[in-house]
Amino acid sequence: MARDINDIERDLARTRTQLAGTLDELADRLSPSALADNAKDQASAWLQDETVQKILGGIAAGAVALVGIKFFNGRKRKKELKELQRLLSRR
Repeated sequence: MARDINDIERDLARTRTQLAGTLDELADRLSPSALADNAKDQASAWLQDETVQKILGGIAAGAVALVGIKFFNGRKRKKELKELQRLLSRR
């Protein structure tokens, strides 16, 4: 059964309207501000995870420990160098 030209034109108009709506929705989803907001929300949710917080806390504690060890070893080495200089100056 052949379709009437008016039916075809209505289908085309409806399809154009649907496509325009889809394109508008895609443009909204892919706008830089929407992508940035989405990334921010995902990062915030990720940081709220208890396991992630424990891991980050462990990394921070490890970094503080390493800085402390480096600091105290530097002081110890400096003290040893002064003692060595003192002993060598006595000669």
